[in-house]
Amino acid sequence: MAERKTIMIDDELVKKIRMKQAKKIKETASSVSFSSIINEMLRDCNK
Repeated sequence: MAERKTIMIDDELVKKIRMKQAKKIKETASSVSFSSIINEMLRDCNK
């Protein structure tokens, strides 16, 4: 189950996350949430 968390993200990181989100949207042709990209990135860091 997901929990709502509030975090502060630097502007440069937000730009990178948005770029990754846009790329994923183009690849899948469907909506991709900002949160799902952050979760994906955190999972990748945890490997």
